[in-house]
Amino acid sequence: MDDFFQFENEEQRGRLLARAEKVAMSALQSYNLQWVGIKFIGLSDTITYQIRTNLEETYLLRIHSDRWSRNEIESELQFLDVLIATGITVPTGVVASNGLRVMKIDTDRGFRSPYVTIMRWMDGEHVIDKLTEVQAFQVGAMIAGLHEAAIGFDWPSAFTSPTWGIDSYRTAVAKLERYAETFMSEVSWALYQRAAEKVLSELNAMTAHDGSYGLIHADLHLGNIVFAGQCPQPIDFGRCGFGYFLYDLAAVMLSLVPKQRYKVIEGYRSVRKLESDFIRTLECFFIMIMMENYSHHASNPRETDGLKGEQIYALAYIHAFLNGSSFLLNVVQPVD
Repeated sequence: MDDFFQFENEEQRGRLLARAEKVAMSALQSYNLQWVGIKFIGLSDTITYQIRTNLEETYLLRIHSDRWSRNEIESELQFLDVLIATGITVPTGVVASNGLRVMKIDTDRGFRSPYVTIMRWMDGEHVIDKLTEVQAFQVGAMIAGLHEAAIGFDWPSAFTSPTWGIDSYRTAVAKLERYAETFMSEVSWALYQRAAEKVLSELNAMTAHDGSYGLIHADLHLGNIVFAGQCPQPIDFGRCGFGYFLYDLAAVMLSLVPKQRYKVIEGYRSVRKLESDFIRTLECFFIMIMMENYSHHASNPRETDGLKGEQIYALAYIHAFLNGSSFLLNVVQPVD
């Protein structure tokens, strides 16, 4: 049996999306939704569609990657239930006609049947290019609130979630190495390798405890935050798992300027305390996540030009990291 998500070129990508559309249409028959419209959103770790009903309700249909098990997807939904119970606004899973929230849907012969979930749509706006300092502060406070809720989460014995740390990072770096030559020079890759060794060394020296480690969103970039007025709300918990809380905080930093990063930290500290050396730890996770992001996108030829264009900034951060120069709250000049 081949993976449902299998594709290595544009032709195979087209076939995947054709399979996905049939799966989505089939899955909708299992829900009591009087749907009137379906719109493709994107292909990443999941294939997503927006669903509209005749009652003017909106939902998100997700076809999950083969890498996620049923238990992992159900555990994500359980985590969301806990966050909702604490008063945090997050997406909620919709129950199908058979009482399940995770459905396995048949697909073309020869491919593994994927899991499908439907979530209630989160209304709000993305503000990626116009985040104010007030909104940045609120983002930090929101992230801290997530972590406070996670600390209080007594997960059941069947709870299954990935761990984001040394092993997952090694896997990402190994994939990045396979594709590095498509968007960077050998000299640049040598710097990446040195940076990866330093990240691994610092990760190995970290000590996990209840206040620093637990369930995290694990993909908390600005694209996964929507605003209802001035109130930020997290979406897309598909990658949630166990990791350091500062990993989440670092993730949102990548697309921000220093002033905004400072405000995020201020917002976070208004809810939770941070250890004295938190800036150094954030910078380690910043480099880690940046490399993981490149690893994720490197195999997609559509992303190659964009990855090439980002290297003058990425290398500036890597140089600063290797030299021991703090960069998170300082403007770093691009490197040719």
